Amino acid sequence: MGITSQLALQFKKKYSMTIAWRIAHNAKIVDKHLNPGETVLYAFAAQKSNHTFDIFSTCVVALTSERILIGRDRVVVGYFLDAVTPDLFNDLKVTSGLFWGKIHIDTVKEYITLSKIDKKALPEIETKISAFMMNKKKEYNS
Repeated sequence: MGITSQLALQFKKKYSMTIAWRIAHNAKIVDKHLNPGETVLYAFAAQKSNHTFDIFSTCVVALTSERILIGRDRVVVGYFLDAVTPDLFNDLKVTSGLFWGKIHIDTVKEYITLSKIDKKALPEIETKISAFMMNKKKEYNS
């Protein structure tokens, strides 16, 4: 079991209200696409969807030393991988509902919504992503 899978499973155990399936399979996609020397700093599970009743779009989101990777393994064949580099990152928005919350990542090219996250996990996720992106953007600008 890779580090991404371990971190995502720890997250799911800590925030059990998060709806997520096949975490180990999704984490393998992230691990497969790590660059040489790139390390995973933080990982969590969510649904990569903005639809209320969609609970089958589980993904693993990993904050690495270089970027954000979002891996989704397809049930039959193939997978999806999204990467957000600090130079493409614009903004982060957090919304909380009755049971779950959402993280919205605004990039230059798209708007990514990660949903069905235990609302107790939202401050932790926001802090990790915001702090990382602010530090990386400073490096890019200098």
